[in-house]
Amino acid sequence: MEQRYRWKNKQLRNHAAVLDGTLSPTILLKNATYLNQIFRKWMIANIWIYKDRIVYVGEKLPARTDKCEIVDCSEGVIVPGYIEPHAHPFQLYNPQSFADYAAQHGTTTLINDNMLLALQLDKKKAFSFIEEMRHHPVNMYWWCRFDSQSEIQDEETVFSNGNVKSWLECDHVVQGGELTGWPKLMDGDDLMLHWMQETKRLNKKIEGHFPGASEKTLAKMMLFGADCDHEAMTGEEVERRLMQGYMVSLRHSSIRPDLPRLLKEIHERDIAVYDRFMLNTDGSSSACYDNGITDKLIRIALDCGVPEIDAYNMATINPARYYNFEHLHGNIATGRVASLNFLSDKKEPTPVSVLAKGQWVKRDGKEIPISTEVHWDEVGLDKLEIDWSMDLDDFQFSMPFGIKMENSVITKPYSIAIDVSDNKLSEQHDECFFMLMDRNGKWRINTLLKGFATGLGGLASSFSSTGDIILIGKSKEDMLSAFNRMKELGGGIVICEDGKPQCEVPLTLKGLMSNQPVSELIAMEKELFSYLEEKGYRFADPIYSLLFFSSTHLPYIRVTQQGIYDVMKKTVLFPTIMR
Repeated sequence: MEQRYRWKNKQLRNHAAVLDGTLSPTILLKNATYLNQIFRKWMIANIWIYKDRIVYVGEKLPARTDKCEIVDCSEGVIVPGYIEPHAHPFQLYNPQSFADYAAQHGTTTLINDNMLLALQLDKKKAFSFIEEMRHHPVNMYWWCRFDSQSEIQDEETVFSNGNVKSWLECDHVVQGGELTGWPKLMDGDDLMLHWMQETKRLNKKIEGHFPGASEKTLAKMMLFGADCDHEAMTGEEVERRLMQGYMVSLRHSSIRPDLPRLLKEIHERDIAVYDRFMLNTDGSSSACYDNGITDKLIRIALDCGVPEIDAYNMATINPARYYNFEHLHGNIATGRVASLNFLSDKKEPTPVSVLAKGQWVKRDGKEIPISTEVHWDEVGLDKLEIDWSMDLDDFQFSMPFGIKMENSVITKPYSIAIDVSDNKLSEQHDECFFMLMDRNGKWRINTLLKGFATGLGGLASSFSSTGDIILIGKSKEDMLSAFNRMKELGGGIVICEDGKPQCEVPLTLKGLMSNQPVSELIAMEKELFSYLEEKGYRFADPIYSLLFFSSTHLPYIRVTQQGIYDVMKKTVLFPTIMR
């Protein structure tokens, strides 16, 4: 039977019994200096914990301690577990591995994108997966997407009214969005507006996605129901959002490491209303998390002159109040979930010890393995099975124009002026063959990609925003070899030179995610990044390049399931070719 409430009646009676002295707490934190966000100061108290809940904070000690771990906290300080309000937990890592890693850095609550679950799983299996993740020590909440942020062939089925409403009504979903499809909303998409209305009726938040938006656009989106936006890239854009009533989520990610600049310009413009700010990493690639997650952002804030308590509040109580769950998360007080970070110093946000739902996941600098197990095959996230083949006949290129990379994620059209009839392109320029293949082998689109590399033999990736297969390279034979090796692995990113694999990142969960710990994935990603740099990749993040080739929430030209798509004109320029 589904448990509708966080704690059952019997559990609540047990919590009260600890106060009455008839039950012992499970953990007692004595003489703890902790951040009290009601009084906005550091205070000393004894903190009683019973299983996963704080049952008392104050001067008193419990009457019974016979079944209690007593921890002397006279050294160091304690802050609430950090909250990441904008996680994309599918960037080669998976939700479980990312939560495991996040906990080591003190992030004990994640607000997660549901895009991959919506696109790759049926509703029943997606909700089964979410239910499994409830048992993880990290608190896992979710978004509800309203569009695919691409041009996919079954958009109306995946994002049907029934599916979206089921997601919105799910207890673990706390917001709608992010609104990557806002131009359609502005153009009159009343179904999306209806979903926004439903989101507000359910008292849930709506996350925007408004890069470069004008004051008028921001005002309109606020009228439609948006609550927060994470796309401000300057102090002026932060101020523009604050003026229209938005909560502003300050981003520092692998492709937009903006936090130092944002804080500098916020201070220069005298708009440091810290209670209206949150911090987010916007689903960075694994390598970007080598030095921390939310703890890294708090450190940046401290280094940029943000007052100590405000720096911690932006990662704890601010998002908790915004999402209407401050009765559970984001502060240290009676009744809250026992997710706590033990710091060696107020200026050092990376914790030495972490409690998550009353469970030690890190102690005195050492990781304590988390025992939560996900049955990947039962929820439909098993190996990618490709039962079709490619041959050189698929490698026909006759498109009059290609796509040119302006940075990691922005692509523009350009006229192709080189001979593409040979099986191999010259390494004297930065143009490569580019293919998007249907993961079921039914269609393809072939063109050239300028700016990705100069000396890359062949790359195959089952990692993309839609789960279709990307092939890039100078050599058609190496591209084919990379595809065949990726197929053997059951999904992944593979680079081949002269027919031999040179670099591999296996992605054995649906071809989109690794089942390895994030720490190991960081090493694999760094090797991949280094290899691509040697071959001429010159932008910030190749993982995001692969992810966003099909993403129509970015300008200007995208390669999608429908074909090559002009984002600004909202038209398919060249349709996909059936095989």
